[in-house]
Amino acid sequence: MMMTNLPARSQAHGARRRLMRLVLATLLLPAGSLLAQEGPTRDTGDTVAKPKKKDAADTEATDQTKIPSKLSTKGDKQAPGPGSPTFRSDITTVNVDVGVLDNKGRFIPGIPRGNFRIMEDGVPQKITDSATGETPITICLVIEFSARYQRFYSYGWLETLNAVYGFLQTLKPEDQVAVVAFDLRSTILSDFSTNRMDTQEALSRLRIPGFSESNMFDALTEVADRMSSIEGRKAVLFIGSGIDTFSKITYDECRRKLQTAGVPVYALGTMQMARMYATGMRELDFLQAENELRTFSKETGGQAWVPHMMQEYGAVFQALNQALRNTYMLSYSPTNTARDGKFRKIKVDLVSPTGDPLRITDEKGKPMKYVVIAKTGYTAPREVE
Repeated sequence: MMMTNLPARSQAHGARRRLMRLVLATLLLPAGSLLAQEGPTRDTGDTVAKPKKKDAADTEATDQTKIPSKLSTKGDKQAPGPGSPTFRSDITTVNVDVGVLDNKGRFIPGIPRGNFRIMEDGVPQKITDSATGETPITICLVIEFSARYQRFYSYGWLETLNAVYGFLQTLKPEDQVAVVAFDLRSTILSDFSTNRMDTQEALSRLRIPGFSESNMFDALTEVADRMSSIEGRKAVLFIGSGIDTFSKITYDECRRKLQTAGVPVYALGTMQMARMYATGMRELDFLQAENELRTFSKETGGQAWVPHMMQEYGAVFQALNQALRNTYMLSYSPTNTARDGKFRKIKVDLVSPTGDPLRITDEKGKPMKYVVIAKTGYTAPREVE
């Protein structure tokens, strides 16, 4: 009986493998000739958003301390094109993106500027400007691509690609997108661009990871730092397990650096779906990974999702799109003008004209619970900057 079933089993197994290859080929088809490459390759060039500050250590640094850019080379001085990210050199105004969500995670629109209260280190601040609407976004996809979870043709690899391609479908033509992949080191696969072919070509290089390490803290903080001077609506979308194995900085250092950069971090954690395939991982590792992603997102004014199955991706992308598009953009000039380089705490509340917590009701007139999402602070500039 067992011998007679072997050919049928072999045929079924072969059919499944052919089907998987067909699906993956369809996903990666727009990339064209780059499919022949094995994994992300490192090109020479400058960073995605801005050059790192040069010092003696940087001059003598090895390849692992540099993040090259695929679309520009050192010495290029090209004028920015339409829709390119703009940069600031000083902080005289603090911008705060605020999301107000109901108890089902839906954005609450139509809240007047007068109902927002911003406190900096406990001192009320005067809101000088506010706006809403679907303005263009400058967003960097920071993708974990480690041999630990994303070996070629593995479930983790396919899941990562599905997550990235699914998110790209929610973008608008004017949105700027860059792609950074990381394992032991970070590699910029494409610079900020509105050309989706650049993004497709970048993703086609996610084939064979170079290392089994996952330096999440280093990757997140470096990207956020490089994006810190970009004006307008900006964000980092992290897609990965949330496990850090070999970063140069600690978890607490990563938190401080992300808060200082002021770039919202949105996180799509893949750890829960990787649990059934991960071996030698403790329950504490999974809980820690999820907690760290949620902490990074909360403290920078972003959000985090940790789906348990791929069928949840549709709802996640819908919530992510709402979060990116529908925030209230508030600005204020700090009453504390000291250029001391210190971290200043921010707290955003909704209040009534009398200063009491704002009461929001649903369509039936019943009180509705809500949560205010905003970054927890920023770092003041120093006198030498």
